[in-house]
Amino acid sequence: MELIDIGANLAHDSFDADRDAVLERAREAGVTQIVITGSSLDSSRAAIALAQQYPQRLYATAGLHPHHASEWNAEVAAQYRDLAAAPEVASLGECGLDYFRNFSTPEQQRAAFAAQLRLAADTGKPLFLHQRDAHADFVAMLREHRPQLGAVVVHCFTDTRDALNDYLPLDCHIGITGWICDERRGKHLIDAVPDIADARLMIETDAPYLLPRTAPKAVVGSNRRNEPCLLPWVARAVAAARGQDEAEVAAYTSANARRFFGLHAA
Repeated sequence: MELIDIGANLAHDSFDADRDAVLERAREAGVTQIVITGSSLDSSRAAIALAQQYPQRLYATAGLHPHHASEWNAEVAAQYRDLAAAPEVASLGECGLDYFRNFSTPEQQRAAFAAQLRLAADTGKPLFLHQRDAHADFVAMLREHRPQLGAVVVHCFTDTRDALNDYLPLDCHIGITGWICDERRGKHLIDAVPDIADARLMIETDAPYLLPRTAPKAVVGSNRRNEPCLLPWVARAVAAARGQDEAEVAAYTSANARRFFGLHAA
């Protein structure tokens, strides 16, 4: 069974000591390809460097997370335009809006998001999006720019069924994480996931975050860090929620990821 992790923060410093072992565990678990999330200039460059070390197995995104939106300026925009041309960059993002902590002001976030939406329209790159506690502004901006955009994925979707029903008519792909493995926090997600068409669903770990609650302690290890080898538990939970076979979910989510990001066959 082949799986593709469309969002893992493998440039995160928590992986510095054992990144090669993390990749080997992923391979042993059937995770054949991983898209590494870039959320700042530094992490985007680090993601590209990792993808260069493991061609056709690792890919990168390049974007400015809303937490860093205050850093956006003309010079940063030019650097992202250059990064977008790198062959290892499969998508722009992670970008969007996050009003949960407001590390950058909502005004700064909206300006950086709008600029990255325009960059995606100019380059034709797929777009890897983040939204937390900002749905009304986020969907309004996405709706405005959607006719000019190519493929779009709302990554790490944990929101309500109403939010999902705003994204699906906009032809958005949806990324599901280990949040669905927690029947306490994720009950609404378990109920909503069957609404997503097979062709619009992808899975991800968002490692090192969002550890699947159902993963056994013997597999997780003592550091309680999420990593790509735990993606099978996400696939299993998605299959259970949708009443499908796990192998079927693995097959179509991998096909969707390969098509969305333009990945080579593993």
